Amino acid sequence: MDKLKMHSPNLTEDNIARIRDLFPGCVTEARGEDGSVALKVDFDQLRQELSSSIVEGPQERYHLNWPGKREALLTANAPIVKTLRPVREESVDFDTTKNLFIEGDNLDALKLLQETYLGKVKMIYIDPPYNTGNDFIYEDDFAEDMESYKLRSNQKDEEGNRLTHNTPSNGRFHSDWLSMIYARLKLARNLLADDGVIFISIDDNEGSNLHRLCDEIFGGENFVAQLTVIVKPEGRRYGSFAKTHDYMLAYCKNQEYANLNEIFVEGLEHPHSDEFGGFTLKGLRNRNVQAFNSTNRPNLRYPFFVDKKKSDANGFFKVFTVPFDGAVKVEASTVDGLQSVWRWGKDKSEKEKDSLLAYEGQDGEIRIFQKERKLSQMAKTVLADKEIISNKGTKELQALLGKGIFDFPKPVALIKLITAIGSNEESLILDFFSGSATTAHAVMQLNADDGGARKFIMVQLPELTDMHSEAFKAGYESIADIGKERIRRAGKKISNEYPNVDVGFRVLRIETSNMADVYYAPDALDKANLNLFVDNIKPDRTAEDLLFQVMLDWGVDLALPIEKKVIQGKDVFFGDGNALAACFDAHGGVDEAFVKELATHKPLRVVFRDAGFKDSAVKINVEQIFKLLSPSTEVKSI
Repeated sequence: MDKLKMHSPNLTEDNIARIRDLFPGCVTEARGEDGSVALKVDFDQLRQELSSSIVEGPQERYHLNWPGKREALLTANAPIVKTLRPVREESVDFDTTKNLFIEGDNLDALKLLQETYLGKVKMIYIDPPYNTGNDFIYEDDFAEDMESYKLRSNQKDEEGNRLTHNTPSNGRFHSDWLSMIYARLKLARNLLADDGVIFISIDDNEGSNLHRLCDEIFGGENFVAQLTVIVKPEGRRYGSFAKTHDYMLAYCKNQEYANLNEIFVEGLEHPHSDEFGGFTLKGLRNRNVQAFNSTNRPNLRYPFFVDKKKSDANGFFKVFTVPFDGAVKVEASTVDGLQSVWRWGKDKSEKEKDSLLAYEGQDGEIRIFQKERKLSQMAKTVLADKEIISNKGTKELQALLGKGIFDFPKPVALIKLITAIGSNEESLILDFFSGSATTAHAVMQLNADDGGARKFIMVQLPELTDMHSEAFKAGYESIADIGKERIRRAGKKISNEYPNVDVGFRVLRIETSNMADVYYAPDALDKANLNLFVDNIKPDRTAEDLLFQVMLDWGVDLALPIEKKVIQGKDVFFGDGNALAACFDAHGGVDEAFVKELATHKPLRVVFRDAGFKDSAVKINVEQIFKLLSPSTEVKSI
């Protein structure tokens, strides 16, 4: 029997729990004044989370540390002044698709997605560089101060997206890789839904470091599994052992809400049936008698009552939770001196008694079974299907694009499997190291297989292909180009058989802000510069460019269907019906008559360009017009 606490709540523990929810990496194990180890707030780390400059002052504690960690956190939290520009000519079904392909540095992409997709991504899969010494990693600049970082992020800098070889001779071999992945995973966690899960492919080079890093970012209690993926059954024959496998780490956002799906087993059939369909027998007794027995789970030990006089065609008896005349009493057996218990409590057994049955074995013992009607089972931690080995992925991409286009693409079957486990039929899936876009291919194929409507966001840096490579010779200037073409071809193949599957994607390219750079000292301004205060939009930017920056700033779904209408001779963009209306007329043509007609559409949000108003009186009256004709509309201008 539990005892009353007889004291007021421990508010310190409650506050630590709240901090842990917001910043898992700021609560760690530390030794107290009495010598005991308990959960403590890492105030140095918390200060860093809340600071826009590097905070000094480490203390002894259990955590993963490396040179550059604080700089990486600073970089993750630092703002950028960039936007996403739509690229219609490279997209498929631009106006109607729910899928996105973002071309650019994934650190920038993750920052740009924070407001729109905060807590909305059900599953993330990434296959980052393994830090083998032969691959590239992102080279983030941690040396500059905050003001320099802000200024650089607002300029079109050829070094804004940088990749570098990270060789073992580098004194920061592990540190540079950890800094790179740390900043990105910190931002990725924010995007996960409460029931979301992330899968990360990795090998032995950084596997142990990644595990500890994810414990810090997601919380050790949210570790789900470390999957062993058999990628080459015969083994890679170098070193001391022929290596057959890689790993895949799985973490959830919140263990309380996470719910992974079981996988369907091909060829599995039900051996029995009744009026409700087929079923398999699953013993109701809990077989883990050491952990579950009458001593620690007394509520799970109770008798069933069976009518042995009546059996069905299979020799099964009905089961009851209350005694009756002529009933045979059945209790869970005793194993190794311990009284075992059932998997269900008595209330559930009573409620689900029609799904229970009894069967008398050849030893004369009557056992209780559950009618298991599903044809699925929990996924195992070793994935060894022949469809997921490495050369399968190579052959798949070769069939679509030709030989030698991309090295070591993941097999579609592998990503389709984890997507089936980690997502639901209408989930949003993110891959910010998308490479050849296997994840997009897998999502479309899974939707075709089960009728789902999952959506994907792919992010890939336009890393240039080597001019001597087969990819370059085939016309692919960058890795991003390979991914986009793979989605086009795979989508076309899928849509030929499944025309209702969304195989389109909206290409968005990370660029500097649409707003003109206004970094002039008063004495540096001339007459030409004064025009910036009349119209501060860069001259090479289109109305659709402005639309997507507005969608980002407003936190509007970037995959909303877009329709362009002409109202009184001016182009107006409507997003998802009336969720958003935008008019970027720059010629002073927006007058009160136009505003009144636009208000009749009753959009939830409306935005205008400052330079588009006929005069200042119209601009002043816009909000009043909407308050009168469409009071729920939020009005803004750029």
